[in-house]
Amino acid sequence: MRIIIVSVLILTGLFAFQNRMRTPEEVLPQDNRNVYDVLQSLGDSAANHTFRPEVKYASAVKGEEIFFTGNTTGPNGTKTKIQSKLFKCWACHNTVIEEPDLTKYDPEARLRYAKEKHLPFLQGTTVYGIVNRKTFYNNDYYKKYGHELADKAHRNLREAIQLCAIGCSQGRPLEDWEIESVLAYFWTLQYKMSDLSLTPKEKEMVDEALRTGVDKQKAIDLLHSKYADHSPAHFLLPPADRKAGFGLQGRPEVGKDVYELSCLHCHKNGRFAYYYLDTDGYSLRHLRYHFPRFTPYSSYQVICWGTAPLPGKKFYMPQYTTERMNPQLIEDLRAYVESPKMAK
Repeated sequence: MRIIIVSVLILTGLFAFQNRMRTPEEVLPQDNRNVYDVLQSLGDSAANHTFRPEVKYASAVKGEEIFFTGNTTGPNGTKTKIQSKLFKCWACHNTVIEEPDLTKYDPEARLRYAKEKHLPFLQGTTVYGIVNRKTFYNNDYYKKYGHELADKAHRNLREAIQLCAIGCSQGRPLEDWEIESVLAYFWTLQYKMSDLSLTPKEKEMVDEALRTGVDKQKAIDLLHSKYADHSPAHFLLPPADRKAGFGLQGRPEVGKDVYELSCLHCHKNGRFAYYYLDTDGYSLRHLRYHFPRFTPYSSYQVICWGTAPLPGKKFYMPQYTTERMNPQLIEDLRAYVESPKMAK
């Protein structure tokens, strides 16, 4: 009996020792509170795109169906008309965190993160946390859609959803209840407190502000500093001399990741494109031949400028912004398709 008691005391002591040795981060509970709700409790200004439950037929479930399949069950109980015959929302947008640092847009860091997490490397920003942003279709998007459309969508997420439906996906306009459904789905993808890089001390400061009302604005500013409130977008010009390119040393191993996580996402088996790509020699030889030339198939051209729909084929390629694909990654892609082992 004495041996059992001693053993229990030893195990208890070890357990207590392990708890004392844990870092604050290890014992910090998972925080599933919505960042927006915490900000509202602190007195932050409300977003103009909160879900309106009074909109009949709208629901997050229907919005998720529209996002992934292009249609859902309509008010009459039958399937709605497909939103776009060409694209689905997930062709250009992820639905999870895709940046290792939520305060920055770094294409090379995002590519490494995409490879680690098995995510596609896409033109559009993730819709995870989109309701936590303040502006949409930023910077150079007015060059593509004009001031009237871009300005209308810039501070209005509902208008941004509609512009994406008509302009980006080349589809039909969404009805009000469909827009509200997509918006409801986006609210299920809002940032959680656990998504933010809060230290235990910072979390304690926010909780103290919630309890006492002291330093509420300081807590608001802190939370906003932990994620970007917009996605910057600047278009990139192709190099003037396509043989010389951007003058950067390409890394074939990184270019392979660009090809597999970006190019093949849309082009493999023609998923969202009329231009088919795969991993065989013909696809890579075709890319290699056109890369340094002034042709519609030059990767410099289509990455920086995108493509226009062809007669009878309304598929097109949206261009990458420099925040989504920079010159170094384009040269990496070129190095991959021109690497000796790909020359067969």
